[in-house]
Amino acid sequence: MDNKKDGGNEPGKAVFRVSGMTCAACSSRIEKRLNMVEGVHKAAVNLAVEKATVEYDVNRVSPEKLIEVIRDTGYDVVLDRVELRLKGMTCAACAARLEKALNRLDGVVKAAVNFAMGNATVEYNASQVTVRDMIKAVQRAGYDAEEKTREDEDIEKKERERELRQLRGLFIMSAILSFPLVAAMVFHLIGSPIEILHNPWVQMSLATPVQFVVGYRFYKGAYHALKGGGANMDVLVSIGTTAAYLYSVYNGFFAGDVMNLYFEASAVVITLIMLGKYLEAVAKGKTSEAIKKLMGLRAKTARVVRDGREEDIPVEEVVIGDIVVVRPGEKVPVDGEIKEGRSAVDESMLTGESIPVEKNPGDTVIGATINKTGSFKFRATKVGRDTVLSQIVRMVEEAQGSKAPVQKLADKISGVFVPVVMVIALISLLLWWLVAKDLNAGIINAVAVLVIACPCALGLATPTSVMVGTGKGAENGILIKGGEYLQRAHEIDALILDKTGTITKGKPELTDVISTGSLSEEEVLRFAAITERGSEHPLGEAIVKGARERGIELSEASEFEAVPGHGVVAVIEGKRILLGNRRLMQKEGVSLGDAEQVLSRLETEGKTAMLMAMEGSLAGVLAVADTVKENSKKAVEELKSMGIDIYMITGDNKTTAEAIARQVGIDNVLAEVLPEHKAEEVMKLIKAGKVTGMVGDGINDAPALAAADVGFAIGTGTDVAMEAADITLIGGDLMGIVLAVRLSRATMRNIKQNLFWAFAYNSVGIPFAALGFLSPVIAGAAMAFSSVSVVSNALRLKRVKLR
Repeated sequence: MDNKKDGGNEPGKAVFRVSGMTCAACSSRIEKRLNMVEGVHKAAVNLAVEKATVEYDVNRVSPEKLIEVIRDTGYDVVLDRVELRLKGMTCAACAARLEKALNRLDGVVKAAVNFAMGNATVEYNASQVTVRDMIKAVQRAGYDAEEKTREDEDIEKKERERELRQLRGLFIMSAILSFPLVAAMVFHLIGSPIEILHNPWVQMSLATPVQFVVGYRFYKGAYHALKGGGANMDVLVSIGTTAAYLYSVYNGFFAGDVMNLYFEASAVVITLIMLGKYLEAVAKGKTSEAIKKLMGLRAKTARVVRDGREEDIPVEEVVIGDIVVVRPGEKVPVDGEIKEGRSAVDESMLTGESIPVEKNPGDTVIGATINKTGSFKFRATKVGRDTVLSQIVRMVEEAQGSKAPVQKLADKISGVFVPVVMVIALISLLLWWLVAKDLNAGIINAVAVLVIACPCALGLATPTSVMVGTGKGAENGILIKGGEYLQRAHEIDALILDKTGTITKGKPELTDVISTGSLSEEEVLRFAAITERGSEHPLGEAIVKGARERGIELSEASEFEAVPGHGVVAVIEGKRILLGNRRLMQKEGVSLGDAEQVLSRLETEGKTAMLMAMEGSLAGVLAVADTVKENSKKAVEELKSMGIDIYMITGDNKTTAEAIARQVGIDNVLAEVLPEHKAEEVMKLIKAGKVTGMVGDGINDAPALAAADVGFAIGTGTDVAMEAADITLIGGDLMGIVLAVRLSRATMRNIKQNLFWAFAYNSVGIPFAALGFLSPVIAGAAMAFSSVSVVSNALRLKRVKLR
């Protein structure tokens, strides 16, 4: 798949595995749509092998576009995904070149290299390219790579620790050898030179180990970069420090000019850069702490019942269907459903909510949460890679490896940055030498230009903030699929909330019991609950549940008959009971009297009212409603205060919908909208110029979630369809949306600060160095700390208060 090659009319060929085709009509529809795409020469879809073969012009259409067309037609493209661990990258220019090399491979649909994490995420077509091909492409570019696996976590940790030890050791060695050279310069400047320190042999013996032992990593990196046909930070540092070193050798031993030795410049620059690299490595390690924390949540063992005995086994050995025992204070090892016992479970590590959740038989428990009070037994339903925690870890890892659109400009600049800087350094040298007639100044200022230029700050500005932001989100129960959605969420100015299960609890509850005759309210509820006892209708279940919560004992009805569209008729304790709507009462000749006003009031409040009659006379009115979640009103107020227009969408009638909307303070109501038409309502807002977010349960609302600029799936962590949305909220609370928007805005603010600093630093630093206002030592210090400052600023996001 020659998707990123340059040139004129360059032919490319792509073969995609297509899923979802059921007949020849499917394949011909995809084929027709592909052939209509500008830049496609020929498309053929084979139903039998489920493959689409496309010949196209690589300069007019990309594989991503072809995949988009297939998906828009209603089918899916099956792509493989691999994560590569990259070795040898030293700056953003390396990352840009590797990304280009991977994207050029036939069969690679999309490759993203993350300099901060030191890895590449590649989506590819396995029928055209292999992981081995990718590794070879990386090696041809002068670096190395290997496929990342789950077992790599310990290897990576050890490698990070080894790298930190090595950098610390090299910095200390470099600092000890450079100190006498700095002392010689300082004493010389204050007019008290130390003779022995000004001896060229002494200076060279101190500077040489720094230049060629400590600085070896820069020469090695520069060699590989140039061999691969590019240039990076190592090239700049190597040329700059070598120029200063060789010029000092020339002046000290051949020109006899011992007053113009610059050994301290090359040595101190290398020392400061090593310090910067060490601090940067320490800070970069902290950006991925969220994943380490999530990994640390996993239980190590599980107590299972096998052959009638309880035994402790490694959590990896738990299989679906195992009965697992959890005692107070223990971690729930895997996901499952409670079969026996009751408890309160602390789910704060996953949802961010500190209040323990009551758990009863039939309820779901999530692996890694902590059992607080009682003991219980549960049946394992999800184990290994399928548990909620594993999905979260996977999602956070993918998000941290992704790129935000705002990074594109930095990537483009990183790609041409080093050659441009080398040209500026050469111009500076020539102007000082030929115009100002000062070769010393020319060499030193050119060295300063080469040393101060820092593509690293540019390369780290966005990914470090995305890594910390997505990690912070995961800690608060907000799972963001990638940098793109993290960026988009801060621009949202219209938010559509699905009513059922999002604003409301999604489970009807008994709200009112009103007596209209001689029976007490408790008796009205008792007779109604007995009548509905055998019913499977949600409204009937709500009445029965309401009676049981009030401690009312329920007997059996001697006769029971459901009247479709009307209600139910039962005989209880010898009395004929009617329970249903107006139509049932009219049919049975029951007069409503003043109850009509009560019905109207209840319906205006968004409740569903039911009438109960006993022996032909109206006895009472019961109301059931899908009640609003505790924090819905507060969340709507907070979102409105952020300048976001809130819309509620529902299939309910206008009266009920407006009643619920009033309770939470929503002015814009989209009522009587069928599920299949929700996406159309989203598109209307987008066409009106709104950046639109859609909040739903992630399953029924999938088309609307996909149509929105940002789709939010809201659920309880297990039912939530993580695939359906761009941002998933593990808790069922609407305040999660508020936190997600706050996090997005804080992260984008942080990214903009980083990019401003990186651009400003280079824009100001390079001209100052070229004009002679900065010595190489000051330039080296500035360069070393520019990357550290960017990563440190990103780490400030960890302290942002979302709640």
